[in-house]
Amino acid sequence: MREITDHDGSYRSRGLILLSMAALVLLSLANSAFAGTPISSARVWPAPEYTRLTLESASPIQYSVSTVKNPDRVVIDLERVALTTELEKLPAKIDAADPYIQAVRIGRYKPEVLRLVLDLKTTAMPQAFVLKPVGDYGHRLVLDIYPVVPPDPLMALLNQNATAMVRDELKADTAPSVKPPLKPARGTESPRKSKPEMMRLITVAIDPGHGGEDPGAISRSGTHEKNITLAIARKLKAKIDKEPNMRAALTRDGDYFISLPMRLVKARQLNADLFVSVHADAFIKPHARGSSVYALSERGATSAAARWLAKKENEADLIGGVNLDIKDPYLKQTLLDLSQTATINDSLKLGKEVLLEIGDINHLHKNDVEQAGFAVLKSPDIPSILVETAFISNPDEEKKLKDTAYQDKLAEAILAGIKRYFASNPPAARSKMVSLE
Repeated sequence: MREITDHDGSYRSRGLILLSMAALVLLSLANSAFAGTPISSARVWPAPEYTRLTLESASPIQYSVSTVKNPDRVVIDLERVALTTELEKLPAKIDAADPYIQAVRIGRYKPEVLRLVLDLKTTAMPQAFVLKPVGDYGHRLVLDIYPVVPPDPLMALLNQNATAMVRDELKADTAPSVKPPLKPARGTESPRKSKPEMMRLITVAIDPGHGGEDPGAISRSGTHEKNITLAIARKLKAKIDKEPNMRAALTRDGDYFISLPMRLVKARQLNADLFVSVHADAFIKPHARGSSVYALSERGATSAAARWLAKKENEADLIGGVNLDIKDPYLKQTLLDLSQTATINDSLKLGKEVLLEIGDINHLHKNDVEQAGFAVLKSPDIPSILVETAFISNPDEEKKLKDTAYQDKLAEAILAGIKRYFASNPPAARSKMVSLE
């Protein structure tokens, strides 16, 4: 009997072990089912026009987006998505200066649904879309937070100029006083003061290439083209703003993405007289060097290299991420209105002057302005050029591009070319004038 008891006990123990193992397996399967797709990267790109939130994963994400009032919030439900460490870091990535997002909260809404709640600073319109893998990116879920009333770039530029005028007046008030000149003796005629000369205010739209999700070319040492172009563009803007009859505006003034069509739309909203897109070239061979200037072509590229470069630059929207479902009537009209033969001729004149000036500080990759179908240059009524400042893929030129003194020289050369262009091609008359007094 004892043997039978021991035998039964042995079977009972084995049964308990098997049941425990089965339970562990089932629990593991359940956990893995609820764990779902891991988020490999979560990025936030705040900008004056909108804030972009990007969630990247190895497989597509099922999602839904809704808005809640009092207070304003955006709710994103992610199905079968794991709460990874990368996702848990997202709340800390919200910048205090973000114009639209106050904070982000993350929690499990249902066993199979992860919920993100975006606390907003103002009423906004969210736009969500997905992007298929491209370049170094996997699947991306993109959420753009737009204001109900979009900012007016022209008004922002006017406000900026008004602030600068107040600052200059304050400086003048603190300057040492100068005694007024003695009045002329009675009977002598004082020279009649002539009316101040009036010149039209020239507006230059400066476009720092790439930005945000789109890094542009990346050197072997890890330098991103988007950072170089922004640094040079800011220096160029500062120099133009110091000219008495000129002002400049940037299509982007931070690390965020602006689509190629929206860059030229912003230039048209500014009533810009010129459009200068700043880039840093790259090639598979590191010995390629020199600066280049490009204009639009309606008849095909002037060289195989120009065609290749235009194709590469036009793919920026695939990398940066564009919501193709948005139908903007202003944008549509801009893209359709491409009767631009005269504008291309002016662009070639501008490009020639800029190329001559840049040739004084750097080797020229091509001695003539090249042409190709660059999407960012397709403004029908604004002379537009694309300046490839140097090859970021060339180690020697990369060092130059990262040097602030060299960036300053490049900006000075571009400005000199712009001034040479207007010296022989005065801008058409407009109602906006500036006094040189």
